[in-house]
Amino acid sequence: MKAGQGEFILVINPGSTSTKVALFEGETERAKESIEHPSDLIAGFNHIYDQLPLRTMAVRSFLGRQGVDLSDLSCIMARGGILPPLRSGAYLVNEAMIDTLLHCPAQLHASNLAALIADELGRSAGIRSYIYDSVATDELDAIARYSGAKELPRRSFSHALNTRAMCLRYAREYGANYADLCLIAAHLGGGISVNAHKGGRIVDIVTGEDGPFSTERAGALPTMGLIELIRKEGPEKALALERGKGGLASYLGTNSAIEVEKRIDAGDAEAARVFEALAYQVAKAIGELATVLKGEVDAIIVTGGMANSKRLTGWIAERVGFIAPVAVLPGEDEMRALAEGGLRLIRGQEKARVYGEE
Repeated sequence: MKAGQGEFILVINPGSTSTKVALFEGETERAKESIEHPSDLIAGFNHIYDQLPLRTMAVRSFLGRQGVDLSDLSCIMARGGILPPLRSGAYLVNEAMIDTLLHCPAQLHASNLAALIADELGRSAGIRSYIYDSVATDELDAIARYSGAKELPRRSFSHALNTRAMCLRYAREYGANYADLCLIAAHLGGGISVNAHKGGRIVDIVTGEDGPFSTERAGALPTMGLIELIRKEGPEKALALERGKGGLASYLGTNSAIEVEKRIDAGDAEAARVFEALAYQVAKAIGELATVLKGEVDAIIVTGGMANSKRLTGWIAERVGFIAPVAVLPGEDEMRALAEGGLRLIRGQEKARVYGEE
């Protein structure tokens, strides 16, 4: 496989026990793999960054299987890790970013490895590497940072990569400029986040910290009740509700939306009530962000894995359709979103920011 027209892009997206890699030529996905790393092997590393040689070699092996040399690439696009707050879009992977990831990241996370792998590969071949729409994307308006407690300012952690990709797709399909639109995008997956987009920025968000429950996360909980729960059962109980034991899992004993829909089809009234409650809470979050945009909403975009449920998206649309047209763009394709960001750079439609120079 050889590159053509100067648009050959390698995409890297590490998870806790896997490294997802893909090759795109223009808009076409040429190859994709999810390289699994045995959990016992991962557990044997003392520090997450000790995994770097293993993961880098896995990506090199993927390229070898595809018959691709690093010199064939136009650029490398890496999943943005948990850095200090960044703006949306592309950032060039540079020494300042690598130093931050290695020595003072906002949080240790597998996604932090992406830029390190890309830098290792890119430097060896003189290929530029970028991150795009990092998990740390934070463009909140100043007024949106107030929480009600000075010690606890609101922060921006959301599904920026997928929601911005869907907003950009919506704008492209309707012949509009994303930066000229006011959009609300709801990502429905294992976690749920709802974002308000205005002037090309994500100006406010509603996430699991202050918004809807999801398949396995509790979302916002009554404060006094949560304090009492922690007092009686300890913080681990509360953490469990936000990390696998909340949401559908708490009410129905499953974190599978597909399983819940099967139960509803079989006549399970409680499953129907809980699933509709999830839609109700998403709709409330959308309505909340409509006030942020002062009612000037061009479209509401519903995306993520659970957006494949016509039942769920139908319930949401019933409640928010009066605000703006609802566009359902189901699924989540982080690899394509990263590649599309790379294409915009190659084609001169966007410019990359330089980390540390803002």
